[in-house]
Amino acid sequence: MRDVIVAGAGQTAAVAARTLRRRGFDGRVTLVGAEHEAPYQRPPLSKEYLAGEQDRDELCLLTPQWCEANDVELRLGVAAAAIRPAERALELADGTALRGDALLIATGGRPRRLPRVEGERVRHLRTVADADRLRADLRPGARVVVIGAGFIGCEVASTALDRGAHVTIVEQAGRPLGHVVGEFMGDVMAAMLRTNGVDLRTGEKVERYEETASGAVVTTSGGTALEADVVVVGAGMVPNVEPVTGAGIETSGGIAVDEYCRTRVAGVYAAGDVACQWRPTLGRHVRAEHFDNANAQGMAAAKNILGGASAHTAPPWFWSDQFGHAVQHAGHGEGTDRLVVRGRVEDYDFIAFYLAGGVLRAAFTVDRGGDLAIARQLIACEAAVDADALRDEDADLTDLLDTLS
Repeated sequence: MRDVIVAGAGQTAAVAARTLRRRGFDGRVTLVGAEHEAPYQRPPLSKEYLAGEQDRDELCLLTPQWCEANDVELRLGVAAAAIRPAERALELADGTALRGDALLIATGGRPRRLPRVEGERVRHLRTVADADRLRADLRPGARVVVIGAGFIGCEVASTALDRGAHVTIVEQAGRPLGHVVGEFMGDVMAAMLRTNGVDLRTGEKVERYEETASGAVVTTSGGTALEADVVVVGAGMVPNVEPVTGAGIETSGGIAVDEYCRTRVAGVYAAGDVACQWRPTLGRHVRAEHFDNANAQGMAAAKNILGGASAHTAPPWFWSDQFGHAVQHAGHGEGTDRLVVRGRVEDYDFIAFYLAGGVLRAAFTVDRGGDLAIARQLIACEAAVDADALRDEDADLTDLLDTLS
């Protein structure tokens, strides 16, 4: 193994590069990124960086000095276009090609666009340039309409309110995050948004968008015309699978990989937001768009490129900062049949446990990160747990771990 080519220059790519060097790989490492920016963190783009509380330099993942010291080449401002599996070659948009012994596809994704919702006042949030543009719009008194009540939409709403804007969220589902946390907890999140001043409109789609001389108007399926100075679309992400199209690799919902981040083509790996990884406990492939997943898969892919057998099987975990609260989720809640709550949801100080046949499959919390850390370990064990102990504030959750050891 002498040459590793990484298509992508984000979180996953940066972790993979660091892991290769830390594990003694002394061959060539090349990261190819469509943006002109060196690898940087994305989570702060909707929070600290968007709020102006964090400088651009603080986002950096791989400094030029580190890359020079570790002989990592950054090919920036040019997108990965296609792979030629037989040659282990990555074609770039500028017509050049790079050849390696292993290819890691970590191209991430792009914001999902809504039909006919485009214009000078429409914003999407994926890059640092997007955040710079949106930050300038979040002025005191600005009218902000956010389309989508997912984690990004809720984080943008929180930041906008902190900057003095008036915020309306339009969500076509019946509640925020209902597909992740379920109906009951989705209603809790809806209450949090409204309590903090968000005009939340659920069960409504965007029927029409138009721009006027003084602003924009979003008309919903409920017949409401919402006037806005800026409209933020938070409708999810489309994975950038184009580089492997036609290469004999499944791309339905993302680039299909096994637990080791391997595609079905030898020498070609995928990790991060673009990867749809096999989950044996669920019996299907799952794509996760979260910081922790990007780290874990980037590390696993690098180890396996070097001949290891590092499976990424940990339950997914993600977090969000909203309205002064730390919101976290771990595991997969689909298919569960019981919800057990510890704490007080009305005070936004609780953790909810999702069980299937007595086995803990997922957990969701507001401001109880310590409990969630234990829950993550219990989820990974796939063992039956005592629901009464989960609910009981006086019971020590670590005792449950002890009984499983």
